[in-house]
Amino acid sequence: MNILSIENLSKTVNDEPLFENVSLGLEEGEKAGIVGRNGAGKSTFLRCIIGSMVPDEGNVSMKKDINPVMLEQNVTYPEGTTLASFLYLQKGEKLRILSDYQKAIENGDEKEYTRLSEIIEKNDLWDIERSYKAILTDLGEKIDENTLMANLSGGQQKKAAIARALALKPGLLLLDEPTNHLDIKTIEYLETWIKNTECGVIIVTHDRHILNECCSSIWELDRKHFYRHPGSFSAYLERKEERLRMDEKEQERLRTILRRELEWLKRGPKARTGKDKNRKDRIAEMLDKEHKVREDGPREFSSAERRLGKKILEIDNISKSFDDKHLFSGFTFSFVKGMKIGLIGDNGCGKSTLLDILSGRLEPDSGYIDKGQNTVFGYYDQLGRNLESAKTMLEYTEDIGDRIVLGNGTIVSASRFLELFGFPVSMQRTPISMLSGGERRRLYLITRLASNPNFLLFDEPTNDLDIDTMERLEEYISSFPGCAIISSHDRTFLDMTTDMTFVIENGKITLFPGSFTEWKEGQDEKKAAAEEKPEEKNVSDTRRQREKKGLTYREAKEKEAIEAEISELETLIKNLEDSFATAAATPLGTLEERSRKYEEAKTLLDEKTERWLELEEKAGS
Repeated sequence: MNILSIENLSKTVNDEPLFENVSLGLEEGEKAGIVGRNGAGKSTFLRCIIGSMVPDEGNVSMKKDINPVMLEQNVTYPEGTTLASFLYLQKGEKLRILSDYQKAIENGDEKEYTRLSEIIEKNDLWDIERSYKAILTDLGEKIDENTLMANLSGGQQKKAAIARALALKPGLLLLDEPTNHLDIKTIEYLETWIKNTECGVIIVTHDRHILNECCSSIWELDRKHFYRHPGSFSAYLERKEERLRMDEKEQERLRTILRRELEWLKRGPKARTGKDKNRKDRIAEMLDKEHKVREDGPREFSSAERRLGKKILEIDNISKSFDDKHLFSGFTFSFVKGMKIGLIGDNGCGKSTLLDILSGRLEPDSGYIDKGQNTVFGYYDQLGRNLESAKTMLEYTEDIGDRIVLGNGTIVSASRFLELFGFPVSMQRTPISMLSGGERRRLYLITRLASNPNFLLFDEPTNDLDIDTMERLEEYISSFPGCAIISSHDRTFLDMTTDMTFVIENGKITLFPGSFTEWKEGQDEKKAAAEEKPEEKNVSDTRRQREKKGLTYREAKEKEAIEAEISELETLIKNLEDSFATAAATPLGTLEERSRKYEEAKTLLDEKTERWLELEEKAGS
């Protein structure tokens, strides 16, 4: 059953068409992943669906009582909002009723809150608050509900937003980059929820693991148009590869025609007929089309190679705490050229703090950092603390240098540098504050590389980046000759760029000699083994407790009787064995009767002996 219908949807922002004539539908239970380049209009598209932004053209219709909910990319709230009141900021009929109920109580309007309480009971709306708190607990957050949202970390705020969205039990859930600022445990929780839910889901994300594991279709936004690809993200990549091959054939065809048509133009035909004018218009159109294809995306990331010295970076017994919170201690390590190390741990464990200490922004409480004379950091921090939003992107880049050296040794102007990485001249005077989240992050990334570092420190580099940019960054890091430490919640990105892993856990930093997935598999195996051991331990503990009690009076009498029975059975079995020397009947019966008695006696002897051993073991304890 179709729960969402989108017909001829179009939207233009700042005189730039983002998408045109989009017609798509979502089936009940379908999970659609939206992919596309930064600034293409993915977030705007979601807002048009949910109704927080009005499209220029087209219609969006939903199944009645579908209860759509959207998780925005950024968590917003008015000043003074507590964790409890944050729940009621979400728009929707259910929360409006609960909010009106609270107001009726505050105003002492007995008639109104009685009326609303009946509606709440009838629709089981009390469960929303309970679910909100329960999901927060499941996400590892036990926070007082009166805590101000402003006092929570970015990760805790995002968890609150996720708990709110899921607690509303939507029939249609729209997710805009939901994994930003989350730790891997929370991402795995969300992934499991998406897999198991029966509601429809549309998710904008760069997390390829979620796209491949959870999505049953991929909606690609490319050059103002949506392309629907049924199947997983892997299937989408295969289809896209085929489409790119077809594009290459089309480009080659265009070039062949253009060469011939340009020769015609060079001859300077004297005739100015309508036919000639139409031919010139077609040439201009083809040139424009080829230009767009050639400018389809930024170039590969690069930086000029800078030599590392013998001493790169040495860490000796460092520790760090904030107030009463201990982050880590006793960490010692020496880097060797070419090391690519992932950095993982729960939110708040100290990953960003460690990178700040290594970069020299922050001093450790104890121990020291010894940086090599030739070591130059390229620090891409999570918050983009060096990104001055008051400036235009060109001004910001010119502050780094009027001339920038590329990886191949070419020297370019700041403007050309921006152009090479997907920022055309037409937008270089745009204030940084007006860029999309992904555009800001891409600008910050390329300017960090412009200093030509030989040691990369990356703190959540994939936040807000599109998949194409991430893949280019992966290629850059893989071929980077220096060292790199990468803190990331993106499991695929870690596996593609690192071969060792720092794990911050229980106040210690340990090195695992493998990728994130290898570490995770080891953890899962340990967890499975630990879940079996308590059962075994409980059985053995119970047995020991039982044995320590010794025999009761009844058990002692039972043991005495069994001993007499065993003696009688052994005598009977011996006599029967002796009787088998003759086939003739004996006082013990015929041969057939003796054989049957023999088997019965043997079986009974085994049973009595086993019980006697149990009692004997208990008596000896």
